[in-house]
Order: sequence, then C-alpha cells, then structure tokens
Amino acid sequence: MSVQPGWYVDPADPETRRYWDGEGWLGAPIPVDATPPDGPPPPEPPPVPVAQTAPDAAATAPGWPPHTGSGPAPGHGTQPGHGTPSPHGPQPGPGPGWAPQAGPPGWSPQGAPPGWTPQGAPPGWSPQGMPPGWPGRPPEPRPHGLRLAGYGRRFVARLIDFTIVFALNALVNGWFVWRLIDEMLPYWREVFRRAFAGDTSTDNLPQIGEQAGLLQVVILLIATALWLAYEVPAMASHGQTFGKRVMRIRAVPLAADQPLGFARAFGRWTTMGLPTLLWYCAGLGLVLQLVDALSPLFDHPLRQALHDKRVQTVVVEVPASTASAPSNDDQPPGDTP
Repeated sequence: MSVQPGWYVDPADPETRRYWDGEGWLGAPIPVDATPPDGPPPPEPPPVPVAQTAPDAAATAPGWPPHTGSGPAPGHGTQPGHGTPSPHGPQPGPGPGWAPQAGPPGWSPQGAPPGWTPQGAPPGWSPQGMPPGWPGRPPEPRPHGLRLAGYGRRFVARLIDFTIVFALNALVNGWFVWRLIDEMLPYWREVFRRAFAGDTSTDNLPQIGEQAGLLQVVILLIATALWLAYEVPAMASHGQTFGKRVMRIRAVPLAADQPLGFARAFGRWTTMGLPTLLWYCAGLGLVLQLVDALSPLFDHPLRQALHDKRVQTVVVEVPASTASAPSNDDQPPGDTP
C-alpha cells in the first residue's frame, strides 16, 4: 500500500516538512514546527528567466560540457565583446571533478557520472520527485493522521489482556480444571514413579478417567467463550480492550476513523481466538496464534497482524488530549495524513 498524500517530515532535511502527493514531494518545504495548510501547497510561480548578456554564461549553462581543449575556452581567451585575445593569454579549462556551484532541483550537467550531486547538497539529497529506485526512505504512513502503534506497546497490551482472561478462567473454569487433574493424576503419578525408579515398562498402568477427554473440550470451550466476551464487545464500540486502553493504542478501520462495529470486531477476533479450540490437537492452535502474534514484525509499512489484514484494520496510537503537555515523540505533532 502506497503512502497516503499529506505533509511529512522531509527525510533529507528533518528540520523541514514537505507535501507528499503519493508519488513524490510537491512544493517548497516549510519549517518543521509550522502548522501545515490543509491539502497540497499552492502552485509555485514559474521562475523568471534571467537574461544572460555575458558570453561566459554559456560556459555553465545546463548540459554545457566544460572546455578541456588546449585552445581558449569561449569567453576566456578573448576580451568580451571584441573577439581579441586577452592580455593574460588563454585561460585553462576546468580540471577533473568539475561541477557547477548550483543548479535547479534535479538538474545535472550533460554527461554527469551516475550518482552525481550538486556541490554543497545536503546529506540525503535526491532529485526532486524521487524517481523509482531512489534509496531514500519514504515517510512512515499515518492513517487518519495518527502514528502507528509500536510493537512494544502492542505486546504489553496483549499481555495485560491475557492476564485478565486467565483470571476469568481461573474463576469460571477452576472446577473443571480440578476435575481434569483428578482424572489424570493417578496415571501420571505412576508414570513418574516408574521413571524415577528406572522402570520403563507400561504394564498395569492406571487408566485415565473416562471423563478426561470431555473435560478438556469443556475447558477449551469455556476459555474461548470468555475471551470472546471480553474482547469483541469492547473492540466493537471503542476499538480498545483494557490492555489497549492502558497502553493508549486502538484499532481503527483503514477506510475511516470510526468504531469497528461488531462484524469487523468479531472477524478480527476469530483469526486469533478460534484457534484456542485447536489446543486439543497437539497444540496446533498455539502454533497458529504464535504466527498471528509475530506477523506484525514482518508487515510493512502498516504493521498489520493477520487478524488486521482479514478485516482491513490498523493499530494506531491514541493522541494525548489537547490539555496535556506536548509529547516528546521523534516527530513533532501536527502532521496530517
């Protein structure tokens, strides 16, 4: 997905901000702490051509090759306007590595070597318009003018939510878990006793209770239902669980900055929540959930997890209230998408 048009900090000069039109930089830069206008900058007036009266002007015209011959260069071996030899004799042409002092943005002399930049250009300078293959990094997307949430914040928020869901399971599922342990304990106790005694035989082991399989299914169903009841309603109305609220992040649709709604919140949850039912299948559900949890690390530029991609959502930072002090983010506030 391409970066949306808007005002961004110029990668070539972090002290300025320029307008990105989706394909390249547009217009002149403004100071980074200035409030950008709504929409693109006004068109710049065409440059006023400067009349060149001196013959020497041809020596530095765009694309004019430097004089390297033994004879006098135009305008250097003769007196201006007379065509007679200069009293100082022929003037030597420019040496190797010659380049004009300045030029219009993106200009280079005819026949310039690859990678040539005007003398005195700032670090990270690139021709205006950023052609394909330009090594500079485009600005980070800001969906709806909000910064993308970092991986650290998302991990801590999910850890808080898992802790709450685990506590709910301890209350609701506690009795079923105790019954499951009671059904399986005689078998595993005998297995460990024989292992410590060096006995590898499996004869006459106690049988696991008949209710063990059913109890496992019931426990997983309750755990899945508790997670759904905790997360889906909160995400549908506010885009935030308790963990996301603590870490000041929320999920929003890519199309518009609005509540997710139940359908999108439920679809987002099923990708990471329903695999809980597959824990019974040799831990397959845990593997699927781990892949989903790590997927934002490999998604660029929007850092979407698999459950985000399914319903086209993105996780962003919640901006501080206008009454609070300005934050110390690496990019100043006031950016627009």
